[in-house]
Amino acid sequence: MKKIFITGVAGFLGSHLADAFLAKGWQVAGNDNFIGGYEDNIPKGVEFHKVDCTDLVKMKEIMAGADVVYHCAATAYEGLSVFSPTLVTENIVQSGVSTMTAAIHNKVKRFVLCSSMARYGTNEVPFREDMQPRPQDPYAIGKYASELFLRNLSQVHGMEYVIAVPHNIIGPRQKYDDPFRNVASIMINLMLQGKQPIIYGDGEQKRCFSFVQDDVDPLVMMAEADNVVGEVINIGPDGPFVTINELAQTIAKILDFKLDPRRLPDRPQEVRLANCSADKARRLLGYNAKTNLEDGLRSIVDYVRQRGPLPFDYSLPVELKTEKTPRSWTERLF
Repeated sequence: MKKIFITGVAGFLGSHLADAFLAKGWQVAGNDNFIGGYEDNIPKGVEFHKVDCTDLVKMKEIMAGADVVYHCAATAYEGLSVFSPTLVTENIVQSGVSTMTAAIHNKVKRFVLCSSMARYGTNEVPFREDMQPRPQDPYAIGKYASELFLRNLSQVHGMEYVIAVPHNIIGPRQKYDDPFRNVASIMINLMLQGKQPIIYGDGEQKRCFSFVQDDVDPLVMMAEADNVVGEVINIGPDGPFVTINELAQTIAKILDFKLDPRRLPDRPQEVRLANCSADKARRLLGYNAKTNLEDGLRSIVDYVRQRGPLPFDYSLPVELKTEKTPRSWTERLF
């Protein structure tokens, strides 16, 4: 029986990947520190370890016997990273390098790194894998640095690797009480409490949102496919392009909520236009998005309703409080 190890297995993407590999009959192990996940996300049958990825000694121990490693764990706080760069760097770069080191120590055959669309920065859209990354914030810089570490260490030590670039994933199990990220889940949690969402700037920032299962299917293929080794591959739809205003309107329509959003200034370094070409994923992995935005949002609404709306958790530190720090965080407006 093949064994897969998933970092961030209590998180949104990691837990769905665990489900998929359990269904394939693989032995699944993983770890999490619960910064970005819920304990009840962990599927039954997972060998779980409450271990931080930065703890190299323990990571070497708990990864023993793994054939493939998926590094999903990340403090995926693009906006917050400008104001908490130490936190984000430790949990992106240091955690990534520690996980890679443990994998090489355990002679893991293949390492799949979940990077981020943030790597592309201000490139022209749609973002393509052959573009030179132009990261605009510490989170994006950390993700791209992790890619460079993986390439270097894998080439030296003979480990296969794949760099996946999921983007704007939505769906059940996403942390919805986090005030710093996950715009769709934040809006749903607020509206279900009868509160207006907050929109930064004019709300005309454009994104393509990806339902989680549409990302899981091609990601699972990366464990064994021969044609993906050493590749960077965008995972997610390349249409339709949706503004944040339109996202809020769609959620309000689903909830029959009278929308009158609160407006705050733009967040520093936020990329205005961000979507990725899926051509390479279609060519190499037969990628095909099956769930539209409204259906994906409805699934989150059902999930939050079932689990119950929650107050927002401001436990993460905001390291730099200046005139540019969003009031939504310093004044805890969510």
